[in-house]
Amino acid sequence: MSGASKTYTDAVAALNDTQSNAATLDAVRASGGRLSQFAIPEMIEYLHRIGYTPEDLNRMNVIHVTGTKGKGSTCAFVDSILRRERPSFKVGLYTSPHLVAVRERIRINGTPISEELFAKFFFEVYDRLSANTKRAHESTPEKPNYFRFVTLVAYHAFLQLGVDATILEVGVGGMYDSTNIVPKPIVTGVTALGIDHVGVLGKTLPEIAWQKGGIYKEGVPALSVAQPEEALEVLRKQAIDRKASEFIVVPDTAALYSIKLGLPGAHQRQNANLAIHLVRTFLANPTIAAKSNRPPPTFDSEGAAPLPATFVGGLQNARWPGRCQTVPDPDPANAKTTWYLDGAHTKESLEFCMAWYVSPGAGLPLYESAPRPMRVLVFNCTAGRSGPALLGGMLEKTASQLQIHHVDKEAAAEDLEGTDDDDLDPNKFFDHVIFCSNVTYADGGYKGDLTSKNVHESDLAKMKVQNELAAAWTALVPSFPKSNIHVLPSIEHAIRTVRGLQTEERPVKVLVTGSLHLVGGVIEVAGLAKVAL
Repeated sequence: MSGASKTYTDAVAALNDTQSNAATLDAVRASGGRLSQFAIPEMIEYLHRIGYTPEDLNRMNVIHVTGTKGKGSTCAFVDSILRRERPSFKVGLYTSPHLVAVRERIRINGTPISEELFAKFFFEVYDRLSANTKRAHESTPEKPNYFRFVTLVAYHAFLQLGVDATILEVGVGGMYDSTNIVPKPIVTGVTALGIDHVGVLGKTLPEIAWQKGGIYKEGVPALSVAQPEEALEVLRKQAIDRKASEFIVVPDTAALYSIKLGLPGAHQRQNANLAIHLVRTFLANPTIAAKSNRPPPTFDSEGAAPLPATFVGGLQNARWPGRCQTVPDPDPANAKTTWYLDGAHTKESLEFCMAWYVSPGAGLPLYESAPRPMRVLVFNCTAGRSGPALLGGMLEKTASQLQIHHVDKEAAAEDLEGTDDDDLDPNKFFDHVIFCSNVTYADGGYKGDLTSKNVHESDLAKMKVQNELAAAWTALVPSFPKSNIHVLPSIEHAIRTVRGLQTEERPVKVLVTGSLHLVGGVIEVAGLAKVAL
């Protein structure tokens, strides 16, 4: 397949052919993750076949970030700060997954590369792999899988475009991730760790820390946020064993608490703090300092001294669509509908999501006199995750949040006289719940960029996951009206259902969570892209 006359649509179609199917993913789970150990030698082999060596990747000047949660948000903060601190730099950002278009994964100065550039770089990689099929290991597939392929395209794009700095977000894990073939990043960082994100592989927290610490490199500063001691000890040992130049548990930045961050949620303070230290360490590197026409900023991050204006602006203006994002529906016909989008998909990240949503100005009215909104939950999760545990955690967090905001039965008599009793019961917090698949359209088709092959066709046809979620919700909330639990085959069906719930009297507040793929599909089908992305 030559790239001479191929379009972005052709690139997406060819890329979708490289997706791992459900059976392959089942094999990885059954192996306990051992198949991932082939990722690095295979990725290096692919890199050679498209004309690069790992040492070539050092020219990208990499900030490498991993973690269980918050790594995408941390990368967004780093990108936003760095672009303001060094406006002359060309800054590359590689993240995953995407929400609506795969080219979102590869950004230059905050903007996804164009369809034309994505197609150009994609087919240059594709054609080089097709022309050079000689493999060092017989077991290496001729073409890489989806994530590895996009990672190769990102490397190629960044090197061809001559970026001055690159922020690389690890896909999964760290040690065996496809991004982990850069021999010498400028700085590496680990965000918060938890055990649930890779729970399907049966990993313990120390094992997860060992994987994440696999991105630490010889002679490179190794940073981490504060972690549980058992995880921190493993990260510290990884830094020593891998001969990192230093291991730093980043101290708090006092000035952060007077800044309104561009990404909502109290948990973002930790991500923003790590971003501050990553950028500061990056700019102090002699290679980077030599590229700049200005000295690196100096400030006392641990004290009460203010941050440089460039850092403050970066923190305030950081955007990360699909994460704790509030989007008023742009269609005048749906003016009373507000979408609350969060791709949280682990127990802990869903608790953060509920802390954000179950608060005044979001799911709760900002004023006591405001009408009670109709609240709708649209939810899906990946097969293999524990739907009942995720939903149970969400309900528990809802209950605790209602207490925090004095919306419990005991406080009602004193503080909220006249409040609807339904607002006092966490089991009645949502009026409707919708469990739908990640299939984009009602006819069973996907938007090209959102095509997914990682669900067994038989499970999808039977709506297995969605029916299990509905059963779990019924078990958790036996009093919830059965007629208000919707099991639907597509995102388009879900949007139609939400539209049908609109009334003149009550605002509709829709929480979409459990899957970034689901969030992206809702943005596409509900027509939110112009305001959400």
